[in-house]
Parts: sequence; structure tokens; C-alpha cells
Amino acid sequence: MPTNRPSDTIIPYLKKGDKVAITCPAKKLPIPMTDAVNLLTNWGLEVVLGDTVNASYHQFAGDDAFRAADLQRFIDDDSIKAVFCARGGYGTIRMIDLVDFSRLQTNPKWVVGFSDITLLHSHIIANYNLPCIHGQMPLNIPDATRHSLETLRMALFGEELAYTIAPNPLNRMGECRGTLIGGNLSLLLATNGSVSDVDYSGKILFIEDVGEYLYAIDRMLRALKRAGKLKNLSGLIVGGFTDLKDNDIPFGQTLPQIVMDVVADYSYPVCFDFPAGHVPDNCSLILGTIADLGVYERKINIQFS
Repeated sequence: MPTNRPSDTIIPYLKKGDKVAITCPAKKLPIPMTDAVNLLTNWGLEVVLGDTVNASYHQFAGDDAFRAADLQRFIDDDSIKAVFCARGGYGTIRMIDLVDFSRLQTNPKWVVGFSDITLLHSHIIANYNLPCIHGQMPLNIPDATRHSLETLRMALFGEELAYTIAPNPLNRMGECRGTLIGGNLSLLLATNGSVSDVDYSGKILFIEDVGEYLYAIDRMLRALKRAGKLKNLSGLIVGGFTDLKDNDIPFGQTLPQIVMDVVADYSYPVCFDFPAGHVPDNCSLILGTIADLGVYERKINIQFS
């Protein structure tokens, strides 16, 4: 089990010839990993496929112990420099406590994914103080924009990563610096109070979600607020909230209105519409590292140190 002691190590960026792995810690795959293997090979990487890539157990890529063992194999293999989670869905929370992540303290590596993989990211940041990449996963590559895939390559290979996006009228202007944390809102709430829970104080929080009811978004944000998670943030980045649903009797607020209502007591900058989450242009974010956020009248800047 994790030691909860932060690591003093840093993760080497990838270089051509490095070996990387694809594993599936949650839902099973509906298609082969051909597109992902071709992309990573074109980047000059050697790809190893985990046993979970072809496994099936009900809706999962193998039972919990099987998926945990597949991830454990790549955590422990010093020759693997990055682990790509093939897809999200549901299931990571069922197997995460079967995995010993302590090898990351002496042999850190990039863990890439989003959605259900938020749990892995939060766990690694909370216990080992190591950055992770919130970005496109192998399953999403056929539908991903070239831009989003290029941001993933840039993040992995250590190239300068910065974004400028258009403003939203409901943004709250300001500048801040802090460690970027977050991911899928539902999964962030699922980590609350657990060994995988991140300290939010002084951090820039990124959130996204898919297929939720507006009232459920309101409830999750208010639960985080009641837990004290939103009070001492440095800033808030709201990404893609896609395929949102409403009840027959409308909730009465849009997503931005819900967010701004919840954080009305605070003064930190807030930006909406950052292209990350369940969207084709899912731009990569380096969680667990320092970022600068500037929310201005005419633009929003996000840059990683």
C-alpha cells in the first residue's frame, strides 16, 4: 500500500526509443489498439500491450485482481517510461487498493488518461507528489483532433506547453499561480476523505464531466464546498461539461451559473470553456505541476512552468 510520503524525484520526459505500455484499469475495450500503437510508434516509442487490452469480465477489462496485476506489472517494470490507460468508463476504484504504487518513488513514470483515470492521478499526486498527464487515451485517438494529440506529445516529450483561449462572459478575471489538480468532477468527489484525496489548498482546480444532470453538478460542487475544498483555491478552470441533462422541470441555471453561484463567496479567478475533458480537442494538462493562469477580458492564458 502507498506510504503517503511525497517523493523527491522527478519524472524524465520521454525520448525516442523509450518503451511505453497500454493497460486497461476500468471498462473493457470495444476496438483493437491499432490506432494508438501506430501513433505512439510514429512518435518513436516502443509499445507494450497489457493483458487487459484483450480481456473481458462483464463490463470490465478483466476482474479487479486481473486489472490490478496488469497495472502493477507496468508500475514495477523499470523499462516502462509511461503508462497509457486505454480508456475510462468505470472500474478503477474497484482495483486501485490492490496496486502497490511505491515503486514510483524510485522509478517514476508518466501515467496518462482522464475521466475514470482521475482516481489514479489523484492517488499518485496525493501520495507521491508526482505529476500526471490528463489527456487523450488510446480508445479516443480515432476521434481526437490532431491538436489534442500534439499537446499530448508535447507534454510527454517535455516541450513548452501553453494555451490561449477565448473568454467567456461569466469568467472571473484575475491572475494566479499554483499546482494544477483535478479532473473528472464525479471522481474527485469519490476520492473525498480517502487515501487518494488531494490537498486543494493553494491549488488551481480543473474540473470536467460528461452525461450528468445539472442538479447533480450542483450537488457535487456544493459537496466539495461543504468539505472545504473550494475555499482556499488559487484558481478554477472549468473544462468540458458535455452531454448535460436536465429534468422535466428545468433546474433553472446553466453550468456556468451553477459554478459561479457555488464560488460566489471567493475571489480567485475562474475560467470556463477550457478544451479538456470528453471533447475531441481534449488538450493535455500536466496535473501535479505548477501552472500560471491569467483570466483577462479578451483572453485566458494557461502556462506550465
